[in-house]
Amino acid sequence: MFKKYKIKVNDKVMVIAGKDKGKIGTVKKILRKKDKVIVDQVNIVKKHQKPNPYTGQTGGIIEIEAPIHISNVMLFCESCSKPTRVGYKFTEDGKKLRYCKRCKELLD
Repeated sequence: MFKKYKIKVNDKVMVIAGKDKGKIGTVKKILRKKDKVIVDQVNIVKKHQKPNPYTGQTGGIIEIEAPIHISNVMLFCESCSKPTRVGYKFTEDGKKLRYCKRCKELLD
């Protein structure tokens, strides 16, 4: 069984710790086994890549997004434009929705 997180793919998050503190990006992928997320244009590292003639890859130094621990990012609320904690509310029809604990606006 995988862990459950309050952050989902395509959420807008802000980095709250590390070298990219304060940057905002969208979550591209969640790595549940390692408790990490890959955020667009955050934690950029250089990777030396060998050319592969079979797949048509060119060699050289490329820049990719490295995973960042999920505890170092917070969900970014659009309405109050600040990073926020997430709570859950249930609707009358039984749907579970996320909301901003700072301004009480629904996120989903």
